[in-house]
Formats: sequence, C-alpha cells, structure tokens
Amino acid sequence: MIVLHASFPIDPEHRDEALKLADDLVERSNEEAGMIDYRATVDLQDENVIRFFEQYEDEAAFEAHTGTDHFQAFEERLPDLLAGEPEVRRFEVESATDLEL
Repeated sequence: MIVLHASFPIDPEHRDEALKLADDLVERSNEEAGMIDYRATVDLQDENVIRFFEQYEDEAAFEAHTGTDHFQAFEERLPDLLAGEPEVRRFEVESATDLEL
C-alpha cells in the first residue's frame, strides 16, 4: 500500500476556490480503481492549510491517479492558490491494522 500525506498552505484570497477544487478532487478520486481512501481536511490550527491523506493499493493505482483529469485540473490551479511551499510525504506500507480506542 502507498500512503501520502500532503499539506498545502493556501492563500486566503483563494481559499474558497481551493476548497471547491479539493472537494471535487476527493469525490472523484474515491471513485478510482485501486484507491483505498482519499480525504482532504482543513487544519484546525490554520484554516488556510488543506491536508490530504491518500491510500492506494499499489504503485499502479497511484500512477493512474496522477494522470486523471481531476488531478491534473487541481495541479494546474495549485500555483495560483498556494501561499507557500507544499509538503508531501510518501509512505510504503506493508501492513495496517485497525486499533480499538
């Protein structure tokens, strides 16, 4: 499994557009083959930071995602939306288990 965590600092003037694009990206990404889960959230300490948490079955699913129209549309608009450098971290995961709280 491939897991990505991405953090995007968004220019407050473009926040509404960024949230709309992120919402569309999440909805459409979750329909992709090989996608385990794709989520976006607004940071609790900074409402102008959008965080993505992505889980893919494998490299092929990740590569397919980066070639989709909805991902390309988001990536194309991103330079105009950002207020700083995004941070993206990729994890290669061999296993995962649910924990009881």
